[in-house]
Amino acid sequence: MTQETHRPAPVLLCDLDGTLIDSLPDLADALSDLLADAGRRRVAEDEVKAMVGDGAAVLVERGFAATGCVPAPEDLRAQVARYLALYESRMTERTRVFPGALDALRALRAEGWRLAVCTNKPERASRAIVASLGMGGLIEAIAGGDTYPVKKPDPGHILRLLEAMNAGPGGAIMLGDSGNDIAAARAAGLPVIAVSHGYGTVPAHELGADRTIAHFDELPGAMAALGARLGPP
Repeated sequence: MTQETHRPAPVLLCDLDGTLIDSLPDLADALSDLLADAGRRRVAEDEVKAMVGDGAAVLVERGFAATGCVPAPEDLRAQVARYLALYESRMTERTRVFPGALDALRALRAEGWRLAVCTNKPERASRAIVASLGMGGLIEAIAGGDTYPVKKPDPGHILRLLEAMNAGPGGAIMLGDSGNDIAAARAAGLPVIAVSHGYGTVPAHELGADRTIAHFDELPGAMAALGARLGPP
């Protein structure tokens, strides 16, 4: 009598800012308040859109660079801490889940997919936002930019998260909006889907993803096209 074997449940790793959520208004408000407190001009959302994606410290550094000189390292660290306090006090005031994202995640969970967030945003803020915006019961694991010693585009960010989930790259797909997402997924050996509504400075169709989607209604078809299958091999 032969024992039936089944493939492990597949994993979809999702970026957060610009992919699942439109957080730009709150990011821009917190950065503008920080800069104003430092005697700098406020920054427009379109400016901040080009600064997002490499974590809070880089965002703050870019904000200061765009409005004058960058503070000395010790002062910059203090400004980053101040920014995080400002942001965490307002991070869901104007942030919203992109249209169709929640429905898509619910459908994937119902089909047996395991869902995780892999973001360069700090982990504490990421967890709070995921819970506040109704995704807490859908997302199994979260890795922020400060969870491990590395973050995207380093593939170790993805691989360590998968390891923590007792999963491997062979059964996983990455969903993101930036060059960091695509580069990390490629280096980790994952197929990758890009969303066209994201914050990256490079148009989604030029990022080199395996598939590009304009709406979450297109996500199941894009995943199927990548050859992801449930059930026995």
